[in-house]
Amino acid sequence: MTAGSHGRPARIQVRAGAALPAVRRLVGAVGWYLQELMGDTAYRRYLEHHRAHHGPEHPPLTERAFWRARMDDQDRNPGARCC
Repeated sequence: MTAGSHGRPARIQVRAGAALPAVRRLVGAVGWYLQELMGDTAYRRYLEHHRAHHGPEHPPLTERAFWRARMDDQDRNPGARCC
């Protein structure tokens, strides 16, 4: 007889530590997705864009001013959002 005979599914043996890297990747991906969804990385991306496209004669917004401008813009242009 072979594994899986008699209508039973074959058993797959997994080493105890084999699933850990996959779980870590999944948790990391979920964390990244939630940060992007919530906008946690928006200010960092703004600073990266500002450094790449604007000279030192134009200082970037402070984080507080950035978030205030972003919220004001969303209030003026609600677009497709739930609230």
